[in-house]
Amino acid sequence: MSTTRQEAAPLKSGAAGAARFAGSDSRKYNYFEPKGRKATHYEDMTVDVQPDPKRYLLQDWILSFADGTPTYSETWTAAKSTDWHKFRAVDEEWERTHYQRQSTIVGMISGAVDNARRSGAVKRFDKTWIKVLEQHLGAYKHAEFGLGTATMHAQRYGYTQMINSAILTNSSYKLRFAQDLTLYLAEIALDLPNMNLDAGKEHWLNDPVWQATRQAIEAIGGATDFLEKYFAVNIVFEPMVAELFRSGFIMRVAAAQNDFPTPTVVSAAEGDYERNLANAVELFHMLANDPGHGQANRKLFGQWLDKHGALAAAAARQLQPIWSIPHVKTAQFNDCLKSSIERAEMIAREIGIGFPSALQA
Repeated sequence: MSTTRQEAAPLKSGAAGAARFAGSDSRKYNYFEPKGRKATHYEDMTVDVQPDPKRYLLQDWILSFADGTPTYSETWTAAKSTDWHKFRAVDEEWERTHYQRQSTIVGMISGAVDNARRSGAVKRFDKTWIKVLEQHLGAYKHAEFGLGTATMHAQRYGYTQMINSAILTNSSYKLRFAQDLTLYLAEIALDLPNMNLDAGKEHWLNDPVWQATRQAIEAIGGATDFLEKYFAVNIVFEPMVAELFRSGFIMRVAAAQNDFPTPTVVSAAEGDYERNLANAVELFHMLANDPGHGQANRKLFGQWLDKHGALAAAAARQLQPIWSIPHVKTAQFNDCLKSSIERAEMIAREIGIGFPSALQA
């Protein structure tokens, strides 16, 4: 009798249970390679939630767009990866933890604003500072909303659930902060009857100080590559413009104007950005050092940095007049601008790409 072993026929079915794979009878979700020694709860909730024919979809994509484009496509970004599934968000945030953190932030802001109003702090704001808040903080909330809508669009196109989750939570934080500012200004206006809540929109649309910022935001929103949007938001605009205004101006100057609640509100956005930045650096560092596509990706990132860096630098310079408005001046624009550029340069180094000499401090 022949002992030759007949090879199994290749599996043709995509039905549930048709195939067996390592760990399929386990509740430990060990069908993927965890980043650490064992899978985290975050990995259990995100890895392979979004399907990929290269991994487990034997029948290929079930649905496609009318032109034949599959449900998710690696062609939606010019960046390339030998393994998109390698990425893990540093903050390990998924749906439940995201809602919990957002709720905590909203509670913190509400408590701070309520205490400020109860103590009469709002009525002690310097009168010139009130104009800064209604005109320029009111204008800046539109920038945050623009970044939120850009990342909201970008998150749909990520090839894996881990990438999409990182970009989506990024968007959620930006949109929440735009709302934070809107509600905050409305609440302090209850104690400041002459405050004009429409001034921010007017300055955003027409004040020369904000037009370069608008141009930078619209360039991000108009990008067709979803990773270009994510890159431009976190690697370029945030350190060079957003942090410049939030940390370099509002949070450094407010206390001298008898204002303690505004920095409390704005500090939430600084915490948000640290999480978003860590995730973005992790992803772009992975791509910049990809064994098969690293060199091409670094060149691509350099092009994005040149394009959006020039727009961000122009936006930052046009904000200079705002530093001259408060009666008590506790920060110098040139010092703040230098710090923001050095921050952007440091972020580029972390990723592994060069920083344009034209942008250096």
